[in-house]
Amino acid sequence: MTKGRGGKSVTIVKGLALDPLALALLGKQLRTACGSGGTVKDGVIEVQGDHCERIIEALRKDGHSAKRAGD
Repeated sequence: MTKGRGGKSVTIVKGLALDPLALALLGKQLRTACGSGGTVKDGVIEVQGDHCERIIEALRKDGHSAKRAGD
């Protein structure tokens, strides 16, 4: 879920079957939960920093099945 952007880590959330508005709202919730900035573009949520565990926990609480990439 994490990859670098200009030398900084970014947590990526993708593969959610949500409409653009719901995806934007979820992105806002995740950024707030992590206390970090980020963006939603092309169906992908990007949150600045390494927040994998916190994001997985928030997604599971919201009823989504979430796992770390590579697991």
